[in-house]
Amino acid sequence: MNIDIIISASDIKQEKVKGKSVVVIDMLRATSVIVTALNNGCKKVIPVVEIEEAREIAKENLDEYVLGGERNAVKIDGFDFSNSPLEYKKDLAQGKTLIMTTSNGTRAIKGCESAKRIFIAALLNGKFVGEKLAQLNEDIVIVNSGTNGEFSMDDFICSGYIIDCILKNSNGNLTDIAKTAHYIYRNNRDVLDFINHAKHYNRLKELGLEGDLKYCCKKDIIKKVPEYKDGYII
Repeated sequence: MNIDIIISASDIKQEKVKGKSVVVIDMLRATSVIVTALNNGCKKVIPVVEIEEAREIAKENLDEYVLGGERNAVKIDGFDFSNSPLEYKKDLAQGKTLIMTTSNGTRAIKGCESAKRIFIAALLNGKFVGEKLAQLNEDIVIVNSGTNGEFSMDDFICSGYIIDCILKNSNGNLTDIAKTAHYIYRNNRDVLDFINHAKHYNRLKELGLEGDLKYCCKKDIIKKVPEYKDGYII
């Protein structure tokens, strides 16, 4: 099993992901939202890149579809939800289909559509993603969504944690960047403390979203391993 990392949505190259098992991470906050919403009874998630595309799909079924997402970490005007996982409570998510568009995470998911399989990961389900990948025993590319096309400390250390979980269950051949992510996690197991100097962390803190930050840094509280297939995440 070979394990590699792509550092942002802007760095996705089709020759790197085509035919591979891909794991998409945007722990602050898109993939944390997806994992949480599905765990709280959401039927499926439809990731899209553009705001208007999300609105057009929502018109097809106003009773079932809800809109969620952000631009520059702020809720989109007219949407039902922002990009805070804490908003997706059971009484609001149950039985709904979430149409989601974010600055980085949904772009990364859509950019990997040539992959064989696409899994959605965060710290919240990291252990269980790692176990699933170890069972598959296929070449893996971990895609960090990053922040506005740039490297993101939070996604990178989350990648290191998932690699750590894989290696507890299987052997793997790591590229240099994958080895670096694993090393960083092994020496910084308190993820919240490590990322508090990150640009995106501080943007969320400025917006008063400390609750989101603490929640997204919890490990292994959700057992689901969502998969994107044919336009849906289930």
